[in-house]
Amino acid sequence: MNLQQLIDPVYLIMGSAFVSVLALVLWLISVFTDRSESDLEARLVAFTGRTTTTRTEIANAILRDGLTTAQSMLGRILQRFENLPLLFRQADSPLRIEQFMVLCMLSAAAIFILLFALQQSVPVLIGGGAAAFLTPWCWLLLRRRSRLKSFEKQLPDALELLSRALRAGNSLVAGLNAVASEMPQPIAGEFRAVHDEQNLGLPIDQALRNMLQRVPNMDLQFFVTAVSIQRQAGGDLAEILGKISSLVRERFKILGQVRALTGEGRMSGVVLMALPIVLFLGVYFLNREYIMLLFNEEIGRQMIYAAIASQIVGGYVIHRIVNIKV
Repeated sequence: MNLQQLIDPVYLIMGSAFVSVLALVLWLISVFTDRSESDLEARLVAFTGRTTTTRTEIANAILRDGLTTAQSMLGRILQRFENLPLLFRQADSPLRIEQFMVLCMLSAAAIFILLFALQQSVPVLIGGGAAAFLTPWCWLLLRRRSRLKSFEKQLPDALELLSRALRAGNSLVAGLNAVASEMPQPIAGEFRAVHDEQNLGLPIDQALRNMLQRVPNMDLQFFVTAVSIQRQAGGDLAEILGKISSLVRERFKILGQVRALTGEGRMSGVVLMALPIVLFLGVYFLNREYIMLLFNEEIGRQMIYAAIASQIVGGYVIHRIVNIKV
C-alpha cells in the first residue's frame, strides 16, 4: 500500500506547502531580526532616564517581539543541546543554529515533495526526507573535521614561530600576536582570539584554556600545559616549545606511516559498508516488487533489522582495527 492510498494527495500537498512556508518564514525572521539593536536602545533609555514612549515606538516594540517569538521558542528548544554552540564554533559555521535547523527542515520538505510528485513509495519518501535532513549535518561535521585537521597541521609551524619570537626577546603576548598575524587560518583566528582576550584583561592561562576548549587537540594541550607550568615555576619556554614542535612533527611522520600500512584495511571497510547499500538501491530500481518483500513480509523486516545491526557491528570492528592511536 502506497502513500496515495493512505492520504489524500491534496491534503498532503497542502500540509507540505504549509510546513515549507512556515520554515521559510522562520528562516527570514532569523536573518532579518537582531536583538542587539533593541538591547542598545534599552541601555540608552536606562542611561538617559527617558521614560516616555511614543505610539510608534510601542508599535515597533510589539512588532519586534512578535517577530522574534518563533525564533526564541526554537532557541529555547535548542538550548537543551549544550554542545551545539561549541560544534558550530569549531566548524566556523556561517549559519546560526536556528538558521541551520530551518535549512534542514526545508531540505527534508523539498525532497519529500519532489519524491511524492514522482510517485515514489513510502520507504523512499521517508528515506529521502531523512537523508535530506541529515545532509546539512554531514556537511557541518565534515567542515568541523577539516578545520580541526588544518589546525593540527599548522600547529608545529605556529609553535616554531612562537619559539623564534621568544628567542628574539619578545614576550609571549607579542609571540601570540605574531602567530595571529603571519599564520593562515584557522590557527591565526584562534591565536587572535587568545591575544584579544588577554588584552581585555583575561589571564593568559585562562585564554589558552579557552582555546583548548574550542580546539580539542592533544598537541595543543601540551602547549597550554607547558605555558601554565612555565608561568608558575619558570624555565626556558622557547626551548620547551621547540621540543614540542619537533615532537609533533615526528608524530605526524609516524602517523603517515601508520596510515599507509592501514590503507588496505580502511579501503576494505569502505567497500564492505557501501556494497550492501548500493546493491539494495540497484535491485530496488531494477525490480521493485522483488525488494518490497523485505518490507511487506515479517521475516523480511527481521532480515532488514539483522542486516542493519550487522552493518553497525562490522563498521565498529573495522574502525577499531584500522584506528591506531599515535
